[in-house]
Amino acid sequence: MALRIIIFEDNDKLRESLVFLLKNTGDYEVAGDYNNCVDAGNITRVYEPDVVLMDIDMPEVTGIKGVRMVKEARPDTAVIMFTVFEDDEKLFQSLCAGANGYLLKKISPSRLFDAIHEVMEGGAPMSPAIARKVLGSFRQGRTNQYSITARELEVLTMLTKGYSTKMIASDLNISFETARSHLKNIYTKLHVNCGKEAISKALKEHII
Repeated sequence: MALRIIIFEDNDKLRESLVFLLKNTGDYEVAGDYNNCVDAGNITRVYEPDVVLMDIDMPEVTGIKGVRMVKEARPDTAVIMFTVFEDDEKLFQSLCAGANGYLLKKISPSRLFDAIHEVMEGGAPMSPAIARKVLGSFRQGRTNQYSITARELEVLTMLTKGYSTKMIASDLNISFETARSHLKNIYTKLHVNCGKEAISKALKEHII
């Protein structure tokens, strides 16, 4: 059975191109395409789409709010953000609103088709640049959990690469005692007793 898709995109030319591409694969049924998401909730309830492609920057109601409307109307509908925005704020607002994937408009049509099937299989398709941001945020969250400073993270990273205290001090242009003090603080914050334990924990918990 063809997957039922609805598109919310205010760029008429792009929206028409998406409709054409999807309709001509034979795998998809475009149940509707709209230049705004003001009525996204009702549209979702009526057509019960499997997947929604949602732009972010649209008139009257943003795609981020549109995601919430779709999810409230039909939680099982997967929503893929299809946007030009790469900034952290819009990315994480979209994910928090319930988006299942986040793709940049510069991707190829074949990647879009793959992403639609991926999201239907329970995946979370993302453009590579977006996936790196999510991973970076996850790692930063781990770092913040232990209140590790940017300098301490730098020292810890060097430690995992096999640098000695003397080498760390030399590379960072700090004194040996300062480097050793950073290491002591790291051990305390990570609740470990030595460098080997710190390295093990840092790698295991993706702190670096």
